[in-house]
Amino acid sequence: MNADLSQATQALRDTGYTLLSATQLAVLTGAPVPALNGLRASWDRLPPDEHLRDGGHYRSRRHSSYVQAFAPETLTRVPHRAHWQSTTYNALHGGIERWFEPIEPQVTAAPVWGQLIASLGGLFARVRPAQRWYIEAHQFRIDTANGIGRPTPEGAHRDGVDFVAVILVGRRNLRGGETRVFDAHGSSGVRFTMEEPWSALLMDDERVIHETTPIQPEGGVGARDTLVLTYRANGFQAP
Repeated sequence: MNADLSQATQALRDTGYTLLSATQLAVLTGAPVPALNGLRASWDRLPPDEHLRDGGHYRSRRHSSYVQAFAPETLTRVPHRAHWQSTTYNALHGGIERWFEPIEPQVTAAPVWGQLIASLGGLFARVRPAQRWYIEAHQFRIDTANGIGRPTPEGAHRDGVDFVAVILVGRRNLRGGETRVFDAHGSSGVRFTMEEPWSALLMDDERVIHETTPIQPEGGVGARDTLVLTYRANGFQAP
């Protein structure tokens, strides 16, 4: 096990989270930054999120789901399905089936896409062994076209899964967007702003809660693009 992998897994065991630079993410996953950059244009084609219950029009997204098995090692995209969370984990949008457009075929067919998802699954399995992961992939764009954009309109939360990866794809013309990670069972926490494209926050969802503060425009219409991957051992969340 290389030093970067050892440090990341130990940080997840010790504190429940770790923040990786783009270089560290590339080393850990074998997903080179130039190859990841080849996916960035797809964030310009995300359709609006029609399910925002706060009446906002600041979020666009796509969603797809996978199952990763380890014996033998496979990553399989499953038929398109709704995203569902209980109100326990999402008081604003929980309890409803939310259908989003699937992630585009040219993205999901890119070798770097599967490499990124599967490698993070392998890392998480070192922290908490699992026979398989039920994975949901979410492409998000939060924009400031109408003023303030809210990356986490539900507030500080857990996602109801085992592990979460929040990967910054890019941000421009904005201020705000501070990420906050807190101990779910205590008072300790950290704050930081993710600014480097392809830097990644990895979290043990059972141990920490997280949120990102609203963004405001600065020097033009702002946008914050992220890829969020969730890993759950006990099946997809469902009604």
